[in-house]
Amino acid sequence: MKYFVNFVVLIFVVTLCYSSANSNEKFAYIDIDKIMRQSKAGKSINKQLENLLSETTKKYKQIEINLKEDELKIKSQKNILDENEYKKKIIELKNKANKYRNERNKDINSFNKKKIDATNKLLNTINPILVEYSDKNSISMIFQKKNIIIGKSNLDITNEILKIVDSKINKIKIN
Repeated sequence: MKYFVNFVVLIFVVTLCYSSANSNEKFAYIDIDKIMRQSKAGKSINKQLENLLSETTKKYKQIEINLKEDELKIKSQKNILDENEYKKKIIELKNKANKYRNERNKDINSFNKKKIDATNKLLNTINPILVEYSDKNSISMIFQKKNIIIGKSNLDITNEILKIVDSKINKIKIN
Protein backbone atom coordinates (compact mmCIF):
# COMPACT_ATOMS: atom_id res chain seq x y z
CA MET A 1 0.00 0.00 0.00
CA LYS A 2 2.86 2.37 0.88
CA TYR A 3 4.48 1.83 -2.50
CA PHE A 4 1.19 2.45 -4.25
CA VAL A 5 0.74 5.79 -2.48
CA ASN A 6 4.34 6.77 -3.28
CA PHE A 7 3.76 5.78 -6.91
CA VAL A 8 0.59 7.88 -7.12
CA VAL A 9 2.36 10.88 -5.56
CA LEU A 10 5.27 10.45 -7.98
CA ILE A 11 2.91 10.33 -10.97
CA PHE A 12 1.10 13.40 -9.64
CA VAL A 13 4.33 15.36 -9.21
CA VAL A 14 5.62 14.33 -12.66
CA THR A 15 2.30 15.35 -14.20
CA LEU A 16 2.43 18.69 -12.40
CA CYS A 17 6.01 19.29 -13.50
CA TYR A 18 5.18 18.41 -17.10
CA SER A 19 2.07 20.57 -17.10
CA SER A 20 3.90 23.43 -15.38
CA ALA A 21 6.56 23.33 -18.07
CA ASN A 22 3.82 23.96 -20.61
CA SER A 23 1.95 26.59 -18.61
CA ASN A 24 2.53 29.73 -16.61
CA GLU A 25 1.59 28.11 -13.30
CA LYS A 26 4.01 28.54 -10.39
CA PHE A 27 4.51 26.03 -7.62
CA ALA A 28 6.39 26.15 -4.35
CA TYR A 29 6.90 24.03 -1.28
CA ILE A 30 7.31 24.76 2.39
CA ASP A 31 8.71 22.84 5.36
CA ILE A 32 5.94 23.27 7.92
CA ASP A 33 7.89 21.27 10.50
CA LYS A 34 10.74 23.77 10.28
CA ILE A 35 8.29 26.64 10.75
CA MET A 36 6.84 24.86 13.80
CA ARG A 37 10.32 24.34 15.31
CA GLN A 38 12.13 27.56 14.42
CA SER A 39 9.54 30.34 14.40
CA LYS A 40 9.13 32.51 17.47
CA ALA A 41 5.56 31.27 17.90
CA GLY A 42 6.61 27.64 17.46
CA LYS A 43 9.40 28.03 20.01
CA SER A 44 6.92 29.65 22.37
CA ILE A 45 4.55 26.71 22.03
CA ASN A 46 7.37 24.20 22.57
CA LYS A 47 8.61 26.01 25.68
CA GLN A 48 5.12 26.15 27.18
CA LEU A 49 4.58 22.46 26.45
CA GLU A 50 7.95 21.53 27.98
CA ASN A 51 7.12 23.49 31.15
CA LEU A 52 3.71 21.84 31.39
CA LEU A 53 5.20 18.39 30.89
CA SER A 54 7.92 19.07 33.46
CA GLU A 55 5.37 20.15 36.10
CA THR A 56 3.19 17.12 35.42
CA THR A 57 6.17 14.75 35.56
CA LYS A 58 7.30 16.14 38.93
CA LYS A 59 3.80 15.80 40.32
CA TYR A 60 3.46 12.16 39.32
CA LYS A 61 6.97 11.19 40.39
CA GLN A 62 6.13 12.36 43.90
CA ILE A 63 2.89 10.38 43.89
CA GLU A 64 4.80 7.28 42.72
CA ILE A 65 7.30 7.71 45.55
CA ASN A 66 4.45 8.00 48.07
CA LEU A 67 2.75 4.88 46.69
CA LYS A 68 5.98 2.89 46.93
CA GLU A 69 6.50 4.05 50.51
CA ASP A 70 2.94 3.04 51.39
CA GLU A 71 3.50 -0.38 49.80
CA LEU A 72 6.70 -0.96 51.79
CA LYS A 73 4.98 0.19 54.97
CA ILE A 74 2.10 -2.23 54.44
CA LYS A 75 4.47 -5.10 53.61
CA SER A 76 6.46 -4.43 56.77
CA GLN A 77 3.24 -4.63 58.81
CA LYS A 78 2.11 -7.93 57.28
CA ASN A 79 3.04 -10.06 60.28
CA ILE A 80 1.80 -7.50 62.81
CA LEU A 81 -1.65 -6.77 61.36
CA ASP A 82 -4.72 -8.94 61.43
CA GLU A 83 -5.29 -10.70 58.07
CA ASN A 84 -8.50 -8.75 57.38
CA GLU A 85 -6.85 -5.46 58.27
CA TYR A 86 -3.89 -6.31 56.01
CA LYS A 87 -6.21 -7.14 53.08
CA LYS A 88 -8.12 -3.92 53.71
CA LYS A 89 -4.89 -1.89 53.50
CA ILE A 90 -3.85 -3.73 50.31
CA ILE A 91 -7.23 -2.89 48.73
CA GLU A 92 -6.83 0.78 49.75
CA LEU A 93 -3.36 0.82 48.17
CA LYS A 94 -4.69 -0.73 44.96
CA ASN A 95 -7.46 1.88 44.87
CA LYS A 96 -4.87 4.66 45.29
CA ALA A 97 -2.77 3.15 42.49
CA ASN A 98 -5.80 2.93 40.19
CA LYS A 99 -6.74 6.52 40.98
CA TYR A 100 -3.14 7.54 40.23
CA ARG A 101 -3.19 5.72 36.86
CA ASN A 102 -6.54 7.27 35.91
CA GLU A 103 -5.41 10.80 36.81
CA ARG A 104 -2.11 10.30 34.99
CA ASN A 105 -3.86 9.04 31.84
CA LYS A 106 -6.30 11.94 32.04
CA ASP A 107 -3.41 14.42 32.29
CA ILE A 108 -1.54 12.74 29.41
CA ASN A 109 -4.63 12.98 27.22
CA SER A 110 -5.11 16.60 28.25
CA PHE A 111 -1.47 17.37 27.42
CA ASN A 112 -1.77 15.73 23.99
CA LYS A 113 -4.97 17.68 23.29
CA LYS A 114 -3.26 20.94 24.25
CA LYS A 115 -0.33 20.08 21.98
CA ILE A 116 -2.63 19.36 19.04
CA ASP A 117 -4.72 22.49 19.70
CA ALA A 118 -1.63 24.70 19.88
CA THR A 119 -0.26 23.21 16.65
CA ASN A 120 -3.59 23.76 14.91
CA LYS A 121 -3.75 27.32 16.23
CA LEU A 122 -0.32 28.04 14.75
CA LEU A 123 -1.22 26.40 11.43
CA ASN A 124 -4.46 28.39 11.25
CA THR A 125 -2.48 31.55 11.89
CA ILE A 126 0.08 30.68 9.20
CA ASN A 127 -2.55 29.84 6.58
CA PRO A 128 -3.58 33.47 5.80
CA ILE A 129 0.12 34.36 5.53
CA LEU A 130 0.56 31.63 2.92
CA VAL A 131 -2.52 32.80 1.03
CA GLU A 132 -1.26 36.37 0.99
CA TYR A 133 2.22 35.27 -0.06
CA SER A 134 0.89 33.10 -2.88
CA ASP A 135 -1.33 35.92 -4.17
CA LYS A 136 1.52 38.42 -4.03
CA ASN A 137 3.95 36.08 -5.83
CA SER A 138 1.44 34.48 -8.25
CA ILE A 139 1.97 31.00 -6.85
CA SER A 140 -0.73 28.52 -7.86
CA MET A 141 0.06 25.77 -5.36
CA ILE A 142 2.11 25.39 -2.22
CA PHE A 143 3.02 21.85 -1.17
CA GLN A 144 4.35 20.53 2.10
CA LYS A 145 8.00 19.56 1.78
CA LYS A 146 7.41 16.16 3.37
CA ASN A 147 5.18 15.25 0.40
CA ILE A 148 7.79 16.21 -2.21
CA ILE A 149 10.18 13.57 -3.44
CA ILE A 150 12.37 15.81 -5.57
CA GLY A 151 12.14 19.55 -5.97
CA LYS A 152 14.36 22.40 -6.96
CA SER A 153 15.66 24.31 -3.99
CA ASN A 154 14.57 27.61 -5.53
CA LEU A 155 10.95 26.46 -5.09
CA ASP A 156 11.45 26.20 -1.31
CA ILE A 157 9.82 29.25 0.31
CA THR A 158 10.28 28.10 3.91
CA ASN A 159 12.82 30.74 4.95
CA GLU A 160 10.80 33.58 3.43
CA ILE A 161 7.63 32.42 5.19
CA LEU A 162 9.58 31.95 8.43
CA LYS A 163 10.65 35.61 8.32
CA ILE A 164 7.08 36.75 7.68
CA VAL A 165 5.68 34.54 10.45
CA ASP A 166 8.29 35.84 12.91
CA SER A 167 7.45 39.42 12.03
CA LYS A 168 3.69 38.88 12.47
CA ILE A 169 3.40 36.28 15.26
CA ASN A 170 5.57 36.36 18.36
CA LYS A 171 3.73 34.05 20.72
CA ILE A 172 0.79 31.69 20.83
CA LYS A 173 -0.65 31.02 24.25
CA ILE A 174 -1.61 27.48 25.18
CA ASN A 175 -4.93 27.15 27.02
